Amino acid sequence: MLLAPAASAGVLPEDRADLLYHRYDGGGVVIDGPSLLVRKKFADKVSVSANYYVDMVSSASIDVVSTASPYKEERTQYSLTADYLRGKSTYSVGYINSSESDYDAKTWYAGVSQDMFGDLTTISFSFKRGANDIFRNIGGSKDPTFKRASDTRSYAVGITQVLTRSLIGVANFEVISDEGYLNSPYRSVRYFDPSSPNGYSYQGELYPNTRTSNAASLKLSYYLPYRAALNGWYRFYTDSWGVNAHTGEVTYTQPMWDRWTFAGSVRYYKQDAADFYADLFPRRDYANFLARDKELSTFTALTFGLGASYDFRIARLPWVAKAQANLRYDFMTIAYDDFHDVRANVAVPGTEPLYKLDANIYQVFLSIWF
Repeated sequence: MLLAPAASAGVLPEDRADLLYHRYDGGGVVIDGPSLLVRKKFADKVSVSANYYVDMVSSASIDVVSTASPYKEERTQYSLTADYLRGKSTYSVGYINSSESDYDAKTWYAGVSQDMFGDLTTISFSFKRGANDIFRNIGGSKDPTFKRASDTRSYAVGITQVLTRSLIGVANFEVISDEGYLNSPYRSVRYFDPSSPNGYSYQGELYPNTRTSNAASLKLSYYLPYRAALNGWYRFYTDSWGVNAHTGEVTYTQPMWDRWTFAGSVRYYKQDAADFYADLFPRRDYANFLARDKELSTFTALTFGLGASYDFRIARLPWVAKAQANLRYDFMTIAYDDFHDVRANVAVPGTEPLYKLDANIYQVFLSIWF
């Protein structure tokens, strides 16, 4: 979100600060931490924002407990972005630095957006480049013999169109190219092994070193009476690994009692498995590429969300124009079609029950405008 082009060229974002606490709890994984964002304009031509974000991860997920021990990890992320307004054009640049004990990522971003046709149309273009260093931890310390790298490039184009007085449409298309080490140094695949007591054994996964992805999305926002809004969003994704995915979301927003705003949403996601994915391979070294990452399997996800915000003022801080308190809760459930729960004891490998994940997601944040 920090690196997205301005929604409307010709208007810079307002001066504001946001303090967020987020928490994800599901599938044996807990991720939580704070985030602080500050944005400030200068001379009505330049807007600069800075963000600090922390993920504290505690994992005993099914991927971990099947082949390794539970672990704790912390990821810190810093970012800086700037928007420059010139006439009806907005030029944007950004940088993100993300670091954890076994993964360092640096991302650069540049984009431009232009208002056209009486400000009814906004066209945007952007380019993003990421450089990642991947390491491996063994026994709580970094393995000095293991270091890999990957590179990501993204090209995006978008158009925002005012269709009627009450309807706005947004279309986006993005091409992403990944190259380098694209799998996890910890994850393994399993294969039939009659000599093993379980009937199967594990070997390290192996991915292709390139991946090209394409994503197209369309969003419609319709403004209803009583200041309400209805948003519909659809996205189609496909890549060179054979993954095809569909995402649809509907959101309803309703202001009430002058200071309150409530929102509800439903999101549906469905994807096909990668060409080289299998829950259980027939034998060791079965193919050139092997994956058992459940995120590359066939699955569907359904997310229900509720949010509320309250506008207020802080009398003792006259430099604060307004403030807003926000609370958001999402419940996500994922059903996997071809990823089995290996924690179950069965006589025949591959007949374990299919895995299912439920997650609770919380966001609490305070915003002030100054």
